[in-house]
Amino acid sequence: MVELAEIFRVHGAEYREKFADRMLPSHLKAMEAIGQCRTEALGGHIYCCESCEEYHYSYHSCKNRHCPKCQNDQAQQWLENQKDLLLPVPHFMVTFTVPEELRGLVRGNQKTLYHILFHSSAAALRELARDPRFIGGQIGMMGVLHTWTRDLLYHPHVHYLVPGGGHAGDGSKWLPSRQEFLVHVKPLAVIFRAKFRDELKKTRLFPLAPPQVWKKSWVVDSEPVGSGAEAFRYLAPYIFRVAISNNRILKLEQGKVTFEYKESATGRKKRSTVTAEEFIRRFLQHVLPDRFIKVRYYGFLAPAKRRLLDRIRKLLGVTSSQTKTTGQNSDVKEPDDTLRCPECGGILILVQTVKPKSRLPP
Repeated sequence: MVELAEIFRVHGAEYREKFADRMLPSHLKAMEAIGQCRTEALGGHIYCCESCEEYHYSYHSCKNRHCPKCQNDQAQQWLENQKDLLLPVPHFMVTFTVPEELRGLVRGNQKTLYHILFHSSAAALRELARDPRFIGGQIGMMGVLHTWTRDLLYHPHVHYLVPGGGHAGDGSKWLPSRQEFLVHVKPLAVIFRAKFRDELKKTRLFPLAPPQVWKKSWVVDSEPVGSGAEAFRYLAPYIFRVAISNNRILKLEQGKVTFEYKESATGRKKRSTVTAEEFIRRFLQHVLPDRFIKVRYYGFLAPAKRRLLDRIRKLLGVTSSQTKTTGQNSDVKEPDDTLRCPECGGILILVQTVKPKSRLPP
């Protein structure tokens, strides 16, 4: 199987030589980290099996948030950490998409424009939800930024997971939404466009936006996604998915990469073959700015409002035993953390620690 790391190791130097003067530090950092992930360059440990005497190498992970090998195992832990946010109400996925005419401007000014995307979309949804025709109160929401299509093209959008309902004023009353409906998306798109425009006007970038984009219809979508834990399981892959997983990369031959993707309209699997240079370019445009927060919480789901969330939980009749684990079961056997040989199951003994190599030049 071809891995993203192999593509970076084989063609990364050539790409950096050609484009290094135009590459962002975050792109250089991601290429280096992913290329070195779980290799001797990052150090690790050498073990020997006490039964079959086979040696096994265990190298450190890069832990870069864009690395396909480092993101696969985090969704379940994240779900465990979200128990306090679960509510027994319908949940909705609301998606706000940046129009095509603005995507070049967004790609060239990611930190500023991603912040505007978050701020304007969250404000629009909260404003419309306050309308008595819909919720009539303050809602809570969790948003995650995505920037890609399935064939790695640039398509910035934000998904919000929204519990179906809100609170009146100080949280003394719960105001439920309809079972299968949150808000109308057409007026929501109009408010989103207006708020995005107002935010962009505060920056030097506003004159660079094509005037016609403020006259066209913007795209917002809303769909029901279940209740409580079911809805969070629906969202988890959106949070930890990277632009492409290694199992979708099929071939690296003669300077070209072939990868598989599922066509959105038909659900059919298709293949795309591009040059290694184009593949790297497509991947890197989805590398987020350093320290940029891609998951954000608003309303009664915001960290500062967790007391209000507790009050809402009581209004809904949810007890702490339903959302938290209380105590430990003495009959449950503790997991065995002993490292075992993948060949024979024998115990692995640490025989050497491999120190990381010095950082490679970009």
